[in-house]
Amino acid sequence: MTDNKYLTFYYLKKTQYKYQTICNLYVTLQIKNLIKSTIFMISNKEIFKNSIAQTSESPVMFEPTHAEGLYIFNSANEKYIDLISGISVSNIGHRHEKVTTAIKEQVDKYLHLMVYGEYIQSPQTDLASKICSLLPESLNNIYFVNSGSEAVEGALKIAKKHCNREEVICFNNAYHGSTLGAISLIGNKEYVDNYAKCINNVKRININNIKDLETITTKTACVIIELIQGEAGIIECEKNYIKALKARCEETKTLIIVDEIQTGFGRTGTFFAFEQYDFTPDIITIAKGMGGGMPIGAFIANKEIMNCINNNPVLGHITTFGGHPVSCAASSATIDVIIKEKLIETVESKKNKFISLLKHPKIKNIRSKGLLIALDFEDEKTNFEVIKQCYKNNVLSDWFLFNTTSMRIAPPLTITDEEIELSCERIIKSINTTI
Repeated sequence: MTDNKYLTFYYLKKTQYKYQTICNLYVTLQIKNLIKSTIFMISNKEIFKNSIAQTSESPVMFEPTHAEGLYIFNSANEKYIDLISGISVSNIGHRHEKVTTAIKEQVDKYLHLMVYGEYIQSPQTDLASKICSLLPESLNNIYFVNSGSEAVEGALKIAKKHCNREEVICFNNAYHGSTLGAISLIGNKEYVDNYAKCINNVKRININNIKDLETITTKTACVIIELIQGEAGIIECEKNYIKALKARCEETKTLIIVDEIQTGFGRTGTFFAFEQYDFTPDIITIAKGMGGGMPIGAFIANKEIMNCINNNPVLGHITTFGGHPVSCAASSATIDVIIKEKLIETVESKKNKFISLLKHPKIKNIRSKGLLIALDFEDEKTNFEVIKQCYKNNVLSDWFLFNTTSMRIAPPLTITDEEIELSCERIIKSINTTI
């Protein structure tokens, strides 16, 4: 026995425990230690599978240790090219120095102080000023939230209350989030049948179909639209269609909500995608690339529209953590990086480089809007096999929720020409492996 075990027996004898009690206690302690050591032997993989809710039957199961710029590293220090930026989140790359510095500086000042809208917090006011300066004058009032889904929920609320109408129109193959309100707008029958039974009076129409615009009437509170449908596989609105949509909504006094959650913050070659369509939405929603990797979103409208939530009743929309000071500081730094490093000016040339290098008989079509790119393959099996091979070749890619025959490419805007060449070389190698 060890000295500690002698001490245990001595202590128990002195306190007049019976011998059998002593043995039982000793065995119990040994069992406890065995259980404890067994628990600590369980791998992160097992904990992930057993204790974290799964969103698919076959998650990627990649286990990163750190990330920097374009790259994500595993425990063997192998680096993977991230061509999806956490689904258009890391627009300025992973852990940009300006963002991590802003986070650390804010952490040293304060974290959460009070529920949204009560205290004047400089990270919020600084960020609001920057965003408003990048928008048309009518989009002058911001409500900060935690995510894109929350931004959509808030946008729906103010649109319906301001117009005093119930009906909402969305689009087939649209995706606006997964909360019950947002998923009610989803443009996929499988999701509608299984989840989207929360909001009544939702109608779905087809993008770029001008005839469908007759569905919009004086009963319609709002139309919510992605100018580039992301999860459909990068399907772009035609400019004449948006012109007709705007005219119809003006005629019926219906609000237009533009979902910029995936397209904002430089992703499509302008700071916001709507800038390319010669019109100003009534409301926009933003998130993803907004925070430089930190969770944050917002819905933005004219102050007159936004004011509907501050009365009848008061606190018509509230959030505890929305506009968190650390996330706001990170977002403010992200905007500075995008502008000062002139990242938007390079988007078009980088897109063109990807397209010029991705030539292969297996690639049937390429659709793109800035650095939001879809590679079409002949079928789902081929697409998934290419994505799998890319992973084996240290390239991280993905498919689209409503387009399983297309592969997603949405790298950080900071990607260099040399990194594009390396990425394309590995994608072509991956395609060749599947033949």
